[in-house]
Amino acid sequence: MSSKHSLLALGLGVVLSALGVFSIPAIGQEGSDVVAEIGGRAVTADDLLQKEGSKLLQARYKYYVSERDALEQYIDDEVLQAEARKESVTVDELLKRHVAVSVEAPTEEQLRFYFEGVQTDEPYDIARPKIIDTIHQIRMNKAKAAYITELRGEFGVVVELNQPTGRVDAGNDPRLGPEKAPVQVVEFADYECPYCQKVSDDLMRLREQFGTQVSLVYKDYPLPMHQYAERAAEAARCAGVQGKFWEFHDSLFETKKLSASDLKQEARNLKLDTARFDQCLDSGEQAEIVRKDVVEGQHLGLTGTPSFFVNGHFMSGAIGYMKLQETVMQELAAQNAPKKQNASLMPAKEAQGK
Repeated sequence: MSSKHSLLALGLGVVLSALGVFSIPAIGQEGSDVVAEIGGRAVTADDLLQKEGSKLLQARYKYYVSERDALEQYIDDEVLQAEARKESVTVDELLKRHVAVSVEAPTEEQLRFYFEGVQTDEPYDIARPKIIDTIHQIRMNKAKAAYITELRGEFGVVVELNQPTGRVDAGNDPRLGPEKAPVQVVEFADYECPYCQKVSDDLMRLREQFGTQVSLVYKDYPLPMHQYAERAAEAARCAGVQGKFWEFHDSLFETKKLSASDLKQEARNLKLDTARFDQCLDSGEQAEIVRKDVVEGQHLGLTGTPSFFVNGHFMSGAIGYMKLQETVMQELAAQNAPKKQNASLMPAKEAQGK
């Protein structure tokens, strides 16, 4: 197995490879890995995914999510223990020294404000100790997370555990950004999906941050339970015929107005040739284009929206901006920086002075 699925570098690097601390079973194999031979012909993981992707991709992603959560916890524990050894204290003493002391007690005004938002029949005097404990725990958790983030920076944590991959053809689907951008984000989405509506702003924010380093490709994947989604997808494609796909796309996610009359009104708002637009929508002119994306999504085994392929790496659901940003940064770093391969656990700022 490639170390790309099993490498964690701390500082200038602690390597946890498939042969070392972290082991990953066959489900995480790279696309070029041979998984079988038939009459002397090698069958690779890519071949299997291409033929049986609908059975495998979701399972691989669920495994990846569990593996990622375990790895994140492992990293947190490791950096805390490493810093505790450095300061010659226990982890509990370390957290008291750097976290607990920074947590302020809530003021009486804050306690009463919190109490007003709690649904309880208890009088304030009875609920007050519980509220203090709750707020204290929330602040402790935030402070601990911030401290661990700081330690990760000092130890130069690099996570190279990648999402499972799938082959996606951008084809002639709508694109924002250069075709040869270092990072290509392909989204399968549904205009009636609330998670797609929410992530739409995150994708625009991603383009604003990374500019021409990222291109966004949109693919339609209207879900069967959404009665307006397929027609909305066709309407956006009809707008695209007149060069206004992205304006129409953005408006649908913003207004959430998807009835046939609303779609035609939006065409008027965008000053499209309304007769041409109405004929396109009413005749189902773009239905086959939408269907092509749906068939591709089904072949990939997609079960919901939004689903993303970032340079082929699969992610699904309401993943949020931070995860999108992190994935893009990982892809850019993989293309622009050499791998770290030193096996010593040392804060980065100390390693630089060696």
